[in-house]
Amino acid sequence: MTRAPSLSLKIKSFLDYCRIEKGLARNSLSAYRTDLNRFAGAFVDSEAVLGLAQLREYTQSLYDAGLSARSIARHIATLRNFYKHLLSEQMVDSDPTELLLSPKQWAKLPKYLNREEIERLLAVPDGGKPNGARDRAMLELLYASGLRVSELCGLDAGDVQLQMGYVRVTGKGNKQRLVPVGASALEALSGYLHVARPEILKGRASRYLFVTSRGTRMTRQGFWKLLAAYGRLAGIFRSLTPHVVRHSFATHLLEGGADLRSLQTMLGHADIGTTQIYTHVARSRLRQIVDRHHPRA
Repeated sequence: MTRAPSLSLKIKSFLDYCRIEKGLARNSLSAYRTDLNRFAGAFVDSEAVLGLAQLREYTQSLYDAGLSARSIARHIATLRNFYKHLLSEQMVDSDPTELLLSPKQWAKLPKYLNREEIERLLAVPDGGKPNGARDRAMLELLYASGLRVSELCGLDAGDVQLQMGYVRVTGKGNKQRLVPVGASALEALSGYLHVARPEILKGRASRYLFVTSRGTRMTRQGFWKLLAAYGRLAGIFRSLTPHVVRHSFATHLLEGGADLRSLQTMLGHADIGTTQIYTHVARSRLRQIVDRHHPRA
């Protein structure tokens, strides 16, 4: 009788499928691996058939551990993708995740900076120094394009088309998109590419756009630290992350009259439902219009 594959082998099969066939990004694979390792660690007998009762027990353990509704929903989404794969590979006879309930989540409005705060932030890096010019170019590009931090740090030098005014971005699932870039960011990028970057590399070759003094690629963690430090210098003491700048890009575009479909394309959202979180800006604008123009407002 053929022995059923263990849970660890099933997880490996799923991760290999995500990496090879779906072409998921490293960050997505890492998140899946973390969630599934926690799942596997919750059960002593890794060869047991894990049905609905065990899944509900595991979900309850996430609540008991104090995880947020958002985190638990992510774990359940991981399990659903995992069991969908197992079912397609005939490693299980049914998909118990169909009966799992996701926790209700209140949609959180994204944090963003106002325009004056953005201007202060962009003015902090010392463009007269190579690293300062690099940091200024990164901040300008982040605000001008709304890239994810992994997309920003993963750019190659050849992805920037200064003459055409756009960058080629590889996003989630290795999907590529072209994002237009404004004049201020293009100017900062041009100065960095032609002067500061060669000074940082000191004759070394690198395909990456944003490099460190060691000649390596700027990491996500390294940029997070830089951004937080520049935020403090700009007097922005609340939690400042690359995603806050991305939200600022989206919010300011909508304030300027951009439509959701265009914003969806630039942000690289697969589902416009993700982009609709920014409609708080449209509602705010409608409130202002009513207050300003209605005779009985």
